Amino acid sequence: MAYQAFDLAGKTAIVTGGNSGIGLGMAEAMAQAGAAVCIWGTNEDKNTHALARLHAIGAKALALRCDVSDEAAVDRAFAETVSTLGGVDACFVNAGVSGRGAAASFAEMTTQEWHRVLAVNLDGAFFTLRAAARHMTARGAGGSLAVTASLAALEGSPLSAHYAASKGAMLSVMRALSVGLARHRIRVNAIVPGWIDTPMTEKAVHGEAFKTRVLPRVPVRRWGTGQDFGGIAVYLASDASSYHTGDTFVIDGGYAIF
Repeated sequence: MAYQAFDLAGKTAIVTGGNSGIGLGMAEAMAQAGAAVCIWGTNEDKNTHALARLHAIGAKALALRCDVSDEAAVDRAFAETVSTLGGVDACFVNAGVSGRGAAASFAEMTTQEWHRVLAVNLDGAFFTLRAAARHMTARGAGGSLAVTASLAALEGSPLSAHYAASKGAMLSVMRALSVGLARHRIRVNAIVPGWIDTPMTEKAVHGEAFKTRVLPRVPVRRWGTGQDFGGIAVYLASDASSYHTGDTFVIDGGYAIF
């Protein structure tokens, strides 16, 4: 008999940025474990494709266009998720943009570029976490919140200080919320991906420089994929993690310790 604590039947999860990459890997795994899943994304074509994959699993699923940097859009999307799928048990704050528009140095970074990244990665996370915390607290059934950070939060990223700042903030916010929301039986954790082959990183990881200089530093000798995040998503959404909060899960094939 399967370990019943991992059964997500009857639970509903939101995954922001859930239409590809890490987010879709998490959404598909939770759907396979029995959860109803709502994915939020800004690309309608990718939303449609991802929703079809979830329906192919047999899941009750929904895909909503939502720019998380828009406060009102987040509140609308959350309300529509609840209206369609019922109370939300888990929310994975995964939507984000990279710092690819950065200048050659921090001194040359524009204010516009700084705000472009933080608007999605930090403000968007705040709007989403706040909506989820309000809902879960009022509902009184507990829940799970998870934020997607990055190794940039732990290492020096000289050309992406704004991206690193947004992801480092996620770790601090996670710790604060894990303490503040524990009395409501809401647990909060962070996921820190390493070098993952996703639409955001594909140009870099498939380039010759990364293959020769970065890949040899990954002990498992491959890039991660979205599917590598399915297990942690199911765990964090499930009753198996009911006493696990305030933690940081580094999923990087051993890169950070090598």
